[in-house]
Amino acid sequence: MSTRRSNKHQVCGPSGLELRQQSLGNAANPAFLAYVLTCFVLSLNLLMLWVTSGAIRARGGVAINPEDGARYGVPMSELDPPAVARLLRAHRNGEATIYPFLLLGLVYVLAGGGAGIAVPIFMIFIFARIAHSIVYLRAMQPWRTIAFAASLLAIFALMAAVLHVLLTA
Repeated sequence: MSTRRSNKHQVCGPSGLELRQQSLGNAANPAFLAYVLTCFVLSLNLLMLWVTSGAIRARGGVAINPEDGARYGVPMSELDPPAVARLLRAHRNGEATIYPFLLLGLVYVLAGGGAGIAVPIFMIFIFARIAHSIVYLRAMQPWRTIAFAASLLAIFALMAAVLHVLLTA
């Protein structure tokens, strides 16, 4: 004899144990949709930093790889121009926080975490990372540190949410 609780996606079996059912691929799971949107926006953030670094390098007429220098007829340089180096540092900084955040977000959603917690944490992290990219490229302190700290706080909040979901399941 099984009963279904509405909006919770939980099934109670004859033994009384609850099993969470995930409907990850559709609108029935708002936390998953928030996660997908978060992945999309953060991926765009990283890709824009990466592509922009290549565009600036190309405009500057330098190549860091011999094959690129030969193909485009530009001189080789062991070092990136300062603007490119700054973009790449911003990109590496983003990778250092975005990848762990996305992994934790996936664990949270797969563990059955709700959108009520996911959406605010995801939005804060997205805002902080985009703000960090902008202020990093504009060399704006203390805003760079504030944006980075906000992204770290969102990661810690997501860690706590993951633990809560796993320990109360």
